[in-house]
Amino acid sequence: MTASEKVPRNNDLIYGLNDRPHLTATVFAALQHVLASFVGIITPTLIMGGALGLHSEIPYLISMALFVSGLGTFVQAKRFGPVGSGLLCLQGTSFSFISVILSAGFMVKARGGGTDEILSTIFGVCFFAAFIEVVLSQFIGKLRMLITPVVTGTIITLMGLSLIKVAMTDIAGGFGAADLGASGHLFLAALVIGTIVVLNRVDVPFLRLGAIVIGLTLGYVVAWMMGTVDFASMPEVPLVSVPVPFKYGFNFDWVAFVPVAVIFLVSPLEAAGDLTANSMISRQPVKGPLYIRRIKSGLLADGLNSAMAAVFNSMPMVTFAQNNGVIQLTGVASRYVAFFIAGLLVLLGLFPMIGAVLQLMPKPVLGGAELVMFGTVAVAGIKILAEAGLHRRNMLIVAISLGMGLGIAAVPEVLRELPQALRNIFESPITVGALCAIVLNIFLPEEFIELEEDDFDPEASILQVMENPEMPAKAEPARPAAVAQLNR
Repeated sequence: MTASEKVPRNNDLIYGLNDRPHLTATVFAALQHVLASFVGIITPTLIMGGALGLHSEIPYLISMALFVSGLGTFVQAKRFGPVGSGLLCLQGTSFSFISVILSAGFMVKARGGGTDEILSTIFGVCFFAAFIEVVLSQFIGKLRMLITPVVTGTIITLMGLSLIKVAMTDIAGGFGAADLGASGHLFLAALVIGTIVVLNRVDVPFLRLGAIVIGLTLGYVVAWMMGTVDFASMPEVPLVSVPVPFKYGFNFDWVAFVPVAVIFLVSPLEAAGDLTANSMISRQPVKGPLYIRRIKSGLLADGLNSAMAAVFNSMPMVTFAQNNGVIQLTGVASRYVAFFIAGLLVLLGLFPMIGAVLQLMPKPVLGGAELVMFGTVAVAGIKILAEAGLHRRNMLIVAISLGMGLGIAAVPEVLRELPQALRNIFESPITVGALCAIVLNIFLPEEFIELEEDDFDPEASILQVMENPEMPAKAEPARPAAVAQLNR
């Protein structure tokens, strides 16, 4: 391995990428990934179906979202030739496409289209737009300037920070809850968070591996005892959901296609950031040819999986960020765990009653676990930025990109005067932040930074030594002595 492919150090990893954990560890890790991503997989479908009035089709659409997430996760981890990153990264329905898909659906509905026409247009447009990402994946090696660490670190940080609002809303009781912020909700969330924190600090690997599952299970049981879980309200669902390719037909509309296509131009950057974070957490290279090949293969799988999702009547897919947090918390990065995750998701998709039971889990219980994992995602992005070096140029890129992304999320009214098509695109804070980071990274000149002895930063050096205690001292006259003095 060359110096440029140096693997980031992570002393907390129990099972590496190609290790085969024993069955108990595998099952617990897989369950935690599924529980961490379940709400994220089904929520975009719930939002789309509810807004477009597709109530009778929502159970089937949720089943298909789970089904294709399982297939996509298997493809991503298994690798089929050049398709798939070979990492433990879960594929799920993307939130980034909700606004443009709703715009397409409302357009069809406004001209008198029924349920079948709405869904056939949405999935037809998404099918063709997915191949934009497929094409882009083949040029990612030549576009490395677009996915430098400062760009990917900014995107990952922005994703984590923007998801915090979702977690806090769930902790308070969920969007639209009549008793938002009730003390019972806060108690359940605190119970889950406290359980995860305590179990992650014990020396028993079994408890550490099961921290999220145990926390969620305990919260679920306590919520049931408090009377906030009503199994009588379980929605009626069929016993089995059979996947039917293009069940609603196949239509195409250029007006609906353009906004979706633009999001597919940006979504590879989000996926590249997730894959970079996953590589770093899994002790894999984050520079060099191996890293670039992994990114290309992962993005190719992302695009093909989104096309497959459209075939099986589901929204576009992307590599989930929150599962990187699960890897950090459990210490399990084995890609063989992904095979179990895929099987569980397919099972949930074929038997929607299982998903209906999980759907009853109170929002505060889920919100407690989400807060931990979304926060971990943001920290992963900050770590990448720290390794990239926060000198003057990079600080300017990060400051403007985070400011724009979080600003759009906080004050969406700033886009009021834009045309609807542009508003649909820029409503996503990740889209805005990513575009800002890319443009600034291209047009701001690189600074040549040569550290003089008088500019030696002892704080930065001691952090470097703490992260890499086996790193040999450099042969510069003033630095070894300083580092040795600080490291005593």
